[in-house]
Amino acid sequence: MKAKIVFYWLVGIGIAAIVMVAAFYFDEPVRDFMAQHQNRATHNFMHKVSRFGDWPEHFALGLALAGLAWWRGSKKWTRIFLAMLIALAIAGLVGRGIKIGTGRARPSVRAEEVWNRFSTKYHAFPSGHVAASTAFFGVLFFANRRAGLACLPIPILIGFSRMYLNAHYLSDVVFAAILGMLCAVLVERLLLPQSAKRKAEINAPVRTRRR
Repeated sequence: MKAKIVFYWLVGIGIAAIVMVAAFYFDEPVRDFMAQHQNRATHNFMHKVSRFGDWPEHFALGLALAGLAWWRGSKKWTRIFLAMLIALAIAGLVGRGIKIGTGRARPSVRAEEVWNRFSTKYHAFPSGHVAASTAFFGVLFFANRRAGLACLPIPILIGFSRMYLNAHYLSDVVFAAILGMLCAVLVERLLLPQSAKRKAEINAPVRTRRR
């Protein structure tokens, strides 16, 4: 079983590495494509998506849902929503550290501007919006596949909005999504043991009794 888990992780790491290389390669073409397809209506819509898709809005939603689940006496969903909040916080903290460490300039920053590691202009990698949203809804996906899939368009739309507004490159968004999913997996393993146990039972070989 351990060898199988290690194999899956190695395959996942390999796929993630390939995807990241492709994302870096297409950074400039995607940025140019977004710049060539700008219009006021779409820009205003994407600005609202980006505004309400930030970390505080996710936190407020998760807190409200956790409170509602607790009020209704659902321990299962209270635990799930709290786990979503924890994954959100972890992704935010880790993402912030990587932003400061890499100091990558946003696409909108001009070449002549003075580089400043602690300026938000140089906090492009990774996208905090996408990392937070992916971690948040990633936990929901692992806990309840149907509800998670229904919410999947949210982080995707947020990622698109960040690129459309020239705030992030494609690689910023892709890495943020990977980071968010890793945070979701970590929290799901630690705080939602029922979900992990259910998956193990599903993947376990079926033993038939001899009569």
